[in-house]
Amino acid sequence: MSQINNAQAGSFMTAPGDSALGETITLREAKKLIQCMADEQSFLLLSPPGVGKSEMVYQAAAEAGLPCRSLLGTQIAPEDVSGIPRIVGERSVFCPPRILLPETPEPFCLFLDELPACAPDVQKALYSLLLERRLGEHALPKGTWVVAAGNRVQDRALVRSLSSALVNRVTILNLRVEAAEWITWAKSNGVRKDVVAFVSYMPDALMRPVPAEPQPFSTPRAWTLLSHALDKADASGMLNREIRRALAFGRVSPEDAAVFCALAEETIEQMHPLAHYIRNPDALPKGDAARWFVLNSMRQHVREAALKGLTPRTVNKFLKSLSTEQQLTLVGDLVPQWSALGADPAMLELLKKVTKI
Repeated sequence: MSQINNAQAGSFMTAPGDSALGETITLREAKKLIQCMADEQSFLLLSPPGVGKSEMVYQAAAEAGLPCRSLLGTQIAPEDVSGIPRIVGERSVFCPPRILLPETPEPFCLFLDELPACAPDVQKALYSLLLERRLGEHALPKGTWVVAAGNRVQDRALVRSLSSALVNRVTILNLRVEAAEWITWAKSNGVRKDVVAFVSYMPDALMRPVPAEPQPFSTPRAWTLLSHALDKADASGMLNREIRRALAFGRVSPEDAAVFCALAEETIEQMHPLAHYIRNPDALPKGDAARWFVLNSMRQHVREAALKGLTPRTVNKFLKSLSTEQQLTLVGDLVPQWSALGADPAMLELLKKVTKI
């Protein structure tokens, strides 16, 4: 972990995410931890942009019956945390802001969004809040949660170094994206069927690495917002090939936008689970784009040993039903994986056909 000396903070400074991430957890697991212990321990959630950290915190608080009050790290000053002094008698008393210390002493969820973007003096102002649940001489209501979130240095999201004193006051949770978890959420939150189907078949497209250049890239947030945009364009009668492409390329990674748009005219939402196509080769999509999409998804599932419940006879029958080119596309560098599925007879026949032995 890279560290530099910073006299202003009075401690070593560490960049969030500058070291190996170590263990990661899903949003659902993070939500359970927050609900279990955020009334006693402060959390800092770190992940790439667009994962859904903020939404998860709001949802966790709502499920616990707590109002959620948030402060954005890029827009707060030290006095927004410590408060402004006033004279009481012959002494000065700091008056904490209402958002951090409501007039009614009831517990709430305090969400410090984009904490790694805070300036060093703001970080210092948060020390007692994160560890002791205090604002000067005022204690937060018992049962109040303190949860922070932000991005990592490698995400190129304008984050600052975090002081070691601050890091030692929070439990840092590094989050990862789970496609199955997002798909379950998306189905119950109005995300379009074609978007859900695309991510179901191509889970890697849900979250792409942050590009070196400032251009759209795929994240759970980006897919959700693209779905809303397509719905609005559709409702207004504007949705056509050009509009779809403009919206997709303006929101998600170019490679994902290209495939998504190519499939959009082939009713992707009507596609079946991959095992259905293996058992019923005639059900494969007729369109070139959709068929390539299904076969590419099969390759990924075979690579990850995710195809279950298929007999060798079914697998061999399926492979033999395909053209030589399609068989080569599927088998490629996955011979051991297909062999584990019992596809040796079909692969031997393909080898003889290609080599003309």
